[in-house]
Amino acid sequence: MPENDHVTPDEMRLATDALVKRASADLDDWEGRELAEFLARAPESKDKYLTGSGAEVKRVYGPQDLPESWDEIGLPGRYPYTRGPYPTMYRGRVWTMRQIAGFGQAEETNKRFQYLIEQGQTGLSVDFDMPTLMGLDSDHPMSLGEVGREGVAVDVLPDMAALFDAINLEEISVSMTINPSAWILLAMYIAVAEDRGYDLNKLSGTIQNDILKEYVAQKEWIFPVRPSMRIVRDCIAYCADNMARYNPVNISGYHISEAGGNAVQEVAFTMAITKAYVEDVVKAGVDVDTFASRLSFFFVSQADLFEEVAKFRAVRRYYAKMMKEQFGAKKANSMRLRFHAQTAAATLTKPQPMVNIIRTALQALSAVMGGAQSLHTNGLDEAYTIPSEMAMKLALRTQQIIADETNVPNVIDPLGGSYLVEALTDEIEQGIDDYIKKVEAMGGVEAAIEQGFFQKEISDTAYDYAKRKATGDRPVIGVNKYIDAEEDQKIEVHKLDPESEARQISRLKRVRGDRDQQRADAALSNLIAVARDDSANLMPATIEAVRAHLSMGEITGALGEVFGTYQETPVF
Repeated sequence: MPENDHVTPDEMRLATDALVKRASADLDDWEGRELAEFLARAPESKDKYLTGSGAEVKRVYGPQDLPESWDEIGLPGRYPYTRGPYPTMYRGRVWTMRQIAGFGQAEETNKRFQYLIEQGQTGLSVDFDMPTLMGLDSDHPMSLGEVGREGVAVDVLPDMAALFDAINLEEISVSMTINPSAWILLAMYIAVAEDRGYDLNKLSGTIQNDILKEYVAQKEWIFPVRPSMRIVRDCIAYCADNMARYNPVNISGYHISEAGGNAVQEVAFTMAITKAYVEDVVKAGVDVDTFASRLSFFFVSQADLFEEVAKFRAVRRYYAKMMKEQFGAKKANSMRLRFHAQTAAATLTKPQPMVNIIRTALQALSAVMGGAQSLHTNGLDEAYTIPSEMAMKLALRTQQIIADETNVPNVIDPLGGSYLVEALTDEIEQGIDDYIKKVEAMGGVEAAIEQGFFQKEISDTAYDYAKRKATGDRPVIGVNKYIDAEEDQKIEVHKLDPESEARQISRLKRVRGDRDQQRADAALSNLIAVARDDSANLMPATIEAVRAHLSMGEITGALGEVFGTYQETPVF
């Protein structure tokens, strides 16, 4: 065949078939000769080898393990986006380096933001304390001792203003890790931006706002499933009309993994949840191509490097096909899955904490080779406490070394075409589809949650992993292998200001006492009326409520009277 002749699909298939036959014949011959002879003298150390999620892997892969169609692999920026959502990927713009921060009062977290920006961070990520996550005010009895401990405390609009003091919200994207009370934090963010004269269409970032995964994995909720879904729907619809660059939901597999789910369960359950959200918004009369481009995702980057790269590629491909084939998406941006990744907090160990630096670096590398759009690298001390400035700087430098010193970002999807990675990509995509079919057969995500399906799958997997770890079948350096007899190296840990909680409660009471009570009462009455009308959008009424200086707890408390509460049926 002349070198410059165009190769037809039929010719390509014939060449591929010939290669597969040759490779298969060589494999059979190799197994019968070199391998058999070597195994007779030196058997392998295990009967079978498993991925991090427990799937068996072969000792070697070849052309026979590639997809039958080149279209399944394709090119970056082209459907089905297996190799990345954009044609240039990191050659055009490196991923956003988004280290999470949050502790104490807003002013304390703002100082950490300023520090990280000085160190070269390119996006902000906010962690909120438990009372804020649960929609409780800092002076609520259940908040005692938890205010500002595991994240920043935000009760009222002035807290949000202090959090982003001297930070240009049009120039830096902001991610907020918040779920049950996410729409209230979004309303505060919008109010702060408008008060500063920013154009809402220029704001970028996301609220997590993925309430379904709370019932599945993380277990933080305020209201029952149905009204919680309505809140997500309202945020998506509001942002589609008013915030062109903002992501109103960050659908999160990360917490499914941290709860004990394996790689396939993480992405499969995330896709099932995604499908439920999209169905809900479309049912409300919103065209899929008006909002799908603003859906974003959050995944973990776990320890099994090749499986993780394959996981990211597989979920991108599955999502593209789902949006096109099931929801009729026509725009490319509606089919491009964009995701933030975080290295795996559950893998961090208290013994030999400096080893966590290596774990995090390799996990970050897998996220980059898998095509992440933004990345958080964990601090070496996170098994102990909120990370120190030193730990966060080192975690950020880890990303910067990958970006600037390794040359890994120079080639798009560098493991694309790897026999192993392509085979794992196919297996994980099939695993997603198998799970989705099970969920659909049960009546959808809500029914599966109520029946405890996701919860049981995760708990069974977590138990299996715990057994493998206990027997040493799953090594954890410093914990069940290469254990130090001497005392661990001392790590400087972050210390929370003991006066921070009192200052936060004092400000909350001052804001309540100084507000226009007539305006606050009117705003709350209007919010309750809107909540009773399922066809109405909650966002405008919530924005007015926070402007009237109603607190987080006052808003969730009032809507609890309308929506009710939720009690999970335990799964054992």
